[in-house]
Amino acid sequence: MSLKAILVEDETNSREILRNYINKYCPSIDLVGEAASIKEALVLIENNIIDLVFLDVEMPFGNAFDLLDQLPDRTFETVFVTAYDHYAKDALNNHAAYYLTKPINIDELIIAVNYVEGVREKEASLEGEVLATKSKGVEGKLTLPQQDGFQILNVSEILYCKADDNYTEIYLLNKKILVSKTLKYFEDALAEFPFARVHKSFLVNVNEVVKYRRGKGGSVVMSNGKEVMVSASKKKDFLSYFN
Repeated sequence: MSLKAILVEDETNSREILRNYINKYCPSIDLVGEAASIKEALVLIENNIIDLVFLDVEMPFGNAFDLLDQLPDRTFETVFVTAYDHYAKDALNNHAAYYLTKPINIDELIIAVNYVEGVREKEASLEGEVLATKSKGVEGKLTLPQQDGFQILNVSEILYCKADDNYTEIYLLNKKILVSKTLKYFEDALAEFPFARVHKSFLVNVNEVVKYRRGKGGSVVMSNGKEVMVSASKKKDFLSYFN
């Protein structure tokens, strides 16, 4: 698939090198513009539908993170390009798809582009569609500890689980159950069933997902109409359920 991309790099020589590498080794990339500053980059992003931004970290009058802070609802993927490796943690915290250090290694550039292409292809195939019709049901039981004993649930009845400090809210079609166990406890207990950890606060029954909406991480709509955010770091694992 074709990925519409822009380059954000203040150094002319570095921008030219990356442009040439992309044109020669990354045929799926359609460069729609280049920017030498945050201001120029914002204009490009606001006026184009972008899949990918190659983003230098250090620029005049700000840096890459200043740009991203102005785009909290961004839908494009980001590949950081920098001569310094000490920004890696910040890049990770900003959900970078990849982190390239200068001088750019061509093989690493190709890997970065292939990764983004894979994510976008999966999103494109799922966007606006019902992801999974309800299965015949998931066989299995789950016991929920309670003060006077325990309650038994069919695993297939669970729509999603939500973290609440050291408690977990379990959502069924018509009711909610609060259990004094962490979300990690239920993630482990349901590991053999099709439950996906889509966010630090949410574990969803994949059979109850009816729609995925694209975004930085995106979101899923459950069969009861509830929309649950997907964190960028969990997106690839979640999409892997849908082949």
